[in-house]
Amino acid sequence: MTDHARDQAKAQLESIQEMVRALDAENDGEREKAELRIQEDAWKVAVRADWHQPGEGGAYDEYMILLCTGGPACRIKGALSANAPMSAIIEYQNWGAPWEKYPISGEEEETLLRYAQQFYFES
Repeated sequence: MTDHARDQAKAQLESIQEMVRALDAENDGEREKAELRIQEDAWKVAVRADWHQPGEGGAYDEYMILLCTGGPACRIKGALSANAPMSAIIEYQNWGAPWEKYPISGEEEETLLRYAQQFYFES
């Protein structure tokens, strides 16, 4: 079953690469379509903050973009700095299994970051 989940992560990464390439379109209308396609692609976008004293507003430290659910599920996670993505990994899981990191290259991480940067992470 894990192979199926890993295959889903690979398929999601390939789809993201295609969407990010479309952001480089020379035509403004095509770029806007690419941005909208990415924003509509995510199943859920969430953020969380680190520990801080009650009453002190803490900035968000991490983000998560859920790409698909079920068996298998796939998500992008990373660190935020000033509400902007600074890192990105892609993870996958099957029903009842822990999340596993999908291996990516530096270039693929840059692609995931560019994808994640199309979302709004401020409070």
